[in-house]
Amino acid sequence: MSFLSSAAPKLAPWKVLLVDDEPDIHDITKLTLSRFRLDGRALTFVHAYSGAEAKEVLARETDIALVFLDVVMEKEDSGLEVARWMRQDLDNQFTRIVLRTGQPGQAPEERVIVNYDINDYKEKTELDRTKLFTTTFAALRAYRDIMKVEDARRAQANYREGLERVIAASAHIFQQRNLKDFANGLLQQVVALLRLEHSMLLRLRGATAFGGEQDYEVLAQIGDDDGTLLSEAVLAQLDVAKSNKISRVEGDTYIGYFPNNSGKASLLILKGVEEISEIDTKLLEVFCSGVAIAFDNILLTQEITDTQAELILRLGDVVESRSNEAGNHVRRMAEVCHLLATAAGLPEDETAVLRHAAPMHDIGKIATPDAVLLKPGKLDAAEWEIMKQHPEVGLSILDGSQRPILKAAAVIAHQHHEKFDGSGYPQGLKGHDIHLYARIVAVADVFDALMHKRCYKDAWPIDKVVEHLREVAGQHLDPVYVDLLVQNIDQAIAINERFPD
Repeated sequence: MSFLSSAAPKLAPWKVLLVDDEPDIHDITKLTLSRFRLDGRALTFVHAYSGAEAKEVLARETDIALVFLDVVMEKEDSGLEVARWMRQDLDNQFTRIVLRTGQPGQAPEERVIVNYDINDYKEKTELDRTKLFTTTFAALRAYRDIMKVEDARRAQANYREGLERVIAASAHIFQQRNLKDFANGLLQQVVALLRLEHSMLLRLRGATAFGGEQDYEVLAQIGDDDGTLLSEAVLAQLDVAKSNKISRVEGDTYIGYFPNNSGKASLLILKGVEEISEIDTKLLEVFCSGVAIAFDNILLTQEITDTQAELILRLGDVVESRSNEAGNHVRRMAEVCHLLATAAGLPEDETAVLRHAAPMHDIGKIATPDAVLLKPGKLDAAEWEIMKQHPEVGLSILDGSQRPILKAAAVIAHQHHEKFDGSGYPQGLKGHDIHLYARIVAVADVFDALMHKRCYKDAWPIDKVVEHLREVAGQHLDPVYVDLLVQNIDQAIAINERFPD
């Protein structure tokens, strides 16, 4: 689809420069050519009365098609100097030059044609109305054809440069591994390619059976701080594109509709498209054809990740249900771990992995006998040794996977009972020898255990929980993450309220 207006543009006149020190020559030439037309375009005249003035005009006006150039003006060779300057110094190879002279002996035709890039040579006495018309017609037709070739060459060069930008942009966004990052990267690259300021990328969502849910989910946006991009008019355009399953342009707004094999679709809103060239339109089409494939890959990867995370969460529920603890323990754990990792400034991909892996911390308890796992009182020495086996069991269950979430879950299951001072189990690791994920999980696990009732204890009040966390910081728990939890205690409590027992 072209962004260009369907209305035919008004054709600009051909621009002709008259260079002669005799005003009568200017007037006669204008009068003689007043009714001239080529391809429906008339002539417009620019005047110079010396070689120096002609150079000023030519340096300023870049679209002069034809120059009628007198030879003898302020100097005997002023016109020849202008011709040389045009071709060599100004590097103007396109404008046609017709040399006119009243003194042919000053500039013999043969020498001028050989030594200068002159397109035609006429004595003023021979330029009657007919010859002036045919000379102008031939010169402008040559200029027109040359410019067509040059425009095609420039378009090809611009398109090749644009394709290079598309390849670079595609390489950038294809590095993104989640939908939000991909959407932001895509939008930034489209805006950079097309030099726009306002745009938005949406994901089309199916309406729920209950109604009322918006059909569009904003994935990324640029230049819409005041929220005006999704106006009623734009929403109506989105509905039309969604219904017809096609991209469309209306006014200064382009709505791109990009379906994918997953059955979902993405919608791209671009404002200010009246300034986009036809080449940019083609580049956008090339770019978005690759983007559709990338969207499928991203959605497939996300689907796998979400499925993996849900299975882990359900396995965590199974383990917790065996120990008569509410299933929401693993959900609270996951969210508090994410809270602490985010507050610590961990990259978003790491915080996501930790959130998904944390529910598997006690997976090894699946092999712990009920007599030990469900005993309401204190465990004796033999029972305690059995209980202490569950980290090694958890490792044996999860070890060997190359999936980031399962690799993280294996480390967490194995190390979450290690203590910061080295007195934990099963390896007796100390300080930063304990993996970062396991140190975060340990803080979240202790916090949740103290905040909720268990078969062997009642829930503690929040002030007592905070006091205990501070007491064991540097001994049992990493003091950095204890401090972060205390600083964000209100958010941690809100997580508890969202996922009650």
